[in-house]
Amino acid sequence: MTDLGVVIVNWNTRDLLQKCLQTVFASEGLTYQVVVVDNASTDGSPDMVRQEFPNATLITSANNDGFSMANNKGLRWLGLDKGKNNPTAPRYGLLLNSDTEVPPTAFAEMVQYMDRPEHQNVGAAGCKLWLPENKLDLACRRSFPTPEVSFYRMMGLSKLFPHSKRFGRYNMTYLSPDVETEVDSVVGAFMMVRRETIAQVGLLDETYWMYGEDLDWAFRIKQAGWKIMYNPAVTVLHVKRASSRKSKRAKIAFTEAMVKFYQEHYRQTTPLWLHLLVMTGLTIKGGPIHWSARLHKPHPTATN
Repeated sequence: MTDLGVVIVNWNTRDLLQKCLQTVFASEGLTYQVVVVDNASTDGSPDMVRQEFPNATLITSANNDGFSMANNKGLRWLGLDKGKNNPTAPRYGLLLNSDTEVPPTAFAEMVQYMDRPEHQNVGAAGCKLWLPENKLDLACRRSFPTPEVSFYRMMGLSKLFPHSKRFGRYNMTYLSPDVETEVDSVVGAFMMVRRETIAQVGLLDETYWMYGEDLDWAFRIKQAGWKIMYNPAVTVLHVKRASSRKSKRAKIAFTEAMVKFYQEHYRQTTPLWLHLLVMTGLTIKGGPIHWSARLHKPHPTATN
C-alpha cells in the first residue's frame, strides 16, 4: 500500500512547479504517488511535466475549473474518493501547492507524525509554511472565521493586538510558530488528510472556486469528530500566491468564499445585528471591483 498520494494543482507556474517537483521526487523514507492537475496553463507547464517528470501522473484540463475541482480530480485518480474501501488508495492524501519546496524527509516525517498511536484521531495535519521573506505564512494554522473572529479581523483588532488570545485567534498569532497545537484548519497549500477521514467526509466542495475550500473541508472534518493538528517540526517553503496574483478571477474569489462559508456554517445561528455587521464588513472588504465582477461574471467557474 502506498503511504502518500500527492496532488499538485498548477496554473501557469511552470518554473515554480519544476522546482516543486524536483524537491518532491527527492523525497525519501516512504512510498508515494504524485498527480499534477494542470488547469489549462499556457506557459508550457504540461510539456515540462511530461518531459522532465515521467513518474508523475499528469491530468490536463481544457478550462481553469478552479482549485477545488482540480484537487478532486487528483484525489479521485488516486482512489481516495472511495476511501478505505479501495485497497489500492494511498493511506494519506496531500494537497500541495505548486509554489512550495519540500525537504527530502518532510513527507516521511508528516506520515510518521500521523501514524503515532496518540494521533489516530487526527484526521488532517499541516506543517510550518515559511515564506521567502523569512517569516511564517500565517494561513498555515487558523481558527474558523466565526462572526466574532471575523469581526475582530475586519476591524483591524487582530493586527493591533496580535498577541491577544482573543483578538489574534484567526491566525493564532498569540502562539509561537514553533508550538505544536490543535487547530481549526490548516491551509490547502500543504494539507495532509487521512484516507479514512476522506472516506467519511467526502472530497472538497467544488462550489468553492478558489479559497475557502480548505476551511470548509476542515470544518466538515472537525464536525465528523476528527482533530486537525499543526506540526511545526516540519518546515516547507511557500512562495505564496504565485498563481492567484496573475488571475483576475482569483482577486474576487476570497471574498466570495468567505461569504459562502459564513452563509453555510454560521448564518442560521448568528443574531441579526451581528449578521448585518459581518455582511457590511465583507461588502467593504470586497469593494466595488468584487461586486461589479460578481454581477457580471458569466459563470461561477469562469476561466482566468
